Amino acid sequence: MRVIADLHIHSKYSRATSTRMDIDEITRFAPVKGLNLVGTGDFTHPQWFKELKEKLVEEQNTGLYKPVKAARSPLKFMVTGEVGTIFTFEGKTKKIHHLILTPSLETAAQINDRLAHYGALEVDGRPALDMNAAALVEEIMEVSAGNVVIPAHIWTPWFSLFGAFSGFDRIEDCYQDMTRHIFAVETGLSSDPAMNWRLSALDRFTLVSNSDSHSSWPWRIGREANVFELKEMSYAAVVDAIRSKDPQRFPFTVETYPDYGKYHWTGHRNCNVSLPPEEAIKFGGICPVCRRKLTKGVEQRVDELADRPTGFKPAGVPGFVRLLPLSEVIQVLLGATYPGVQKVWRIYNRLISRFGDEFTVLTEASFSDMAETVDPKIAEAIIRVRTENIRVIPGYDGVYGRIEIFEEPADEEKQKTDEKLKIVQNKQAEENTKRSRQKRLADFL
Repeated sequence: MRVIADLHIHSKYSRATSTRMDIDEITRFAPVKGLNLVGTGDFTHPQWFKELKEKLVEEQNTGLYKPVKAARSPLKFMVTGEVGTIFTFEGKTKKIHHLILTPSLETAAQINDRLAHYGALEVDGRPALDMNAAALVEEIMEVSAGNVVIPAHIWTPWFSLFGAFSGFDRIEDCYQDMTRHIFAVETGLSSDPAMNWRLSALDRFTLVSNSDSHSSWPWRIGREANVFELKEMSYAAVVDAIRSKDPQRFPFTVETYPDYGKYHWTGHRNCNVSLPPEEAIKFGGICPVCRRKLTKGVEQRVDELADRPTGFKPAGVPGFVRLLPLSEVIQVLLGATYPGVQKVWRIYNRLISRFGDEFTVLTEASFSDMAETVDPKIAEAIIRVRTENIRVIPGYDGVYGRIEIFEEPADEEKQKTDEKLKIVQNKQAEENTKRSRQKRLADFL
């Protein structure tokens, strides 16, 4: 059976998360997206854990749970959570986030008992723990050999394994002797498998993708996911498929275009400066406008650690498809300011009513069938996204990328990019001239 899983989401008890992010709302929207397995997120938070015990019931012998109020729903839940560890390594502070999978609420309770010694679990659904990454894995694995720890969104500048500001260059430096328990890493929104394949050091790890969603809306939940082909839907079957890297059981992940992620390029949002790696290097990592440090993007960070050229693919690994949330594709076509406005929902719901769920629309629905349901231009836009015949202006420093579907030819876009870089370079030249004049005046005085 096909299992489409988003294993990393958050509850209403996590910071900057929708107050409606609860079991009922997740159960409502996840199947609309096309998901039939989601993580609970935040099992370490006492209030959320209490709700999980009240609102979920275990499906016998599967290690998965179904919602009490919607027992006929196709959606199942896996008990998951994300935690942060803050520690010092070689004199530098490291802040790393980790995704935890566990086979039952009983084992989750035991994990919570242990982690409560390292931080206040009730403060945030994604607690910050005063312990190193290796100690975290040791505690988790001592509870149950069935538990799984996955480094979360490994390239995000802050709070990640390879993060530019507080991460590591080697996974072994982070997890020490506990690295032997790590068999998968999460790519995050600003990178995809193709970028990660450039690092031979990651060959032994399975690449998984999840949304890290803070909202149940279908343009957030499931925007990245894992697609499995399994004989049964169970915790053990999913974990074994990830561990094995078997393309027969784990054929591919669903990825947003990495350019669309909030940290793909290097930049400084306060100054509206966005730069590809080669340009950021020319400026020495300093914003040419305000002279402060740029937020190093994921693409530049991958370049720093990569030992293979772009385009390399290891043999026998799961593949991937690049997609964008259907609501946001419609939003771009309509020129709407937000994917949740009614005119977007009306078209979205027409497509869902016809084809069943969003993933089916994005990956399988034919142009002719879609054009019978909605404006043919919207149908064409969906086909363009499916065939990667669009452009995405890269995101940077916390700003999402911008989708361009029916825009001017690439040579005109290149001219625009060149003009933008020229403006930035001119600003830097003006700053250099100003500093030079100030220096000469100081010398004269």
